[in-house]
Amino acid sequence: MTAGMDLALALVQDDLGRDVALATAQLLVVFLKRPGGSHNSAPTSRHSLTATVRSPNCSADLDHLDTDLTIEALAERVNMSPRNFVRNFEREAGTPPGVFVERARLDAARRALEDGEDQLATIAKRCGFTSAEILRRLFQRRLSVSPTAYRQRFRFGALMGIKRRRCAP
Repeated sequence: MTAGMDLALALVQDDLGRDVALATAQLLVVFLKRPGGSHNSAPTSRHSLTATVRSPNCSADLDHLDTDLTIEALAERVNMSPRNFVRNFEREAGTPPGVFVERARLDAARRALEDGEDQLATIAKRCGFTSAEILRRLFQRRLSVSPTAYRQRFRFGALMGIKRRRCAP
């Protein structure tokens, strides 16, 4: 049964894109790609940051992870003191802002490794990490795997031997 769900989600991703497949997986409360023996935490909700701070100024933050996402910067964007921002954020999101941002950056790096061919240094910079080494250490600490091993294991279709096919225009 789960193999069928995996295949269905892979086909949805292939035909309709990652966002639709991810939304479908979240609706069904299943992983987009099951762990397969390694830790594969659920993706960061794109709505959490916006809903938590209730401001359109922060809605694009998850699309620009390479910008300043410190507590002070986020608090300023929503016209709150840093202390009040942290208190409200933790109450709404259930996690400190720094942990949330780290997870969002890690999730973006995971997607980039799964879906693209970019070098690790490029991915690290685009996701807001100061170096590829910091990204490597975070992968080891959170996922117990190197970014290279993660890419080999979770590359699109690698779990089921599916090759990308292009839809006719």
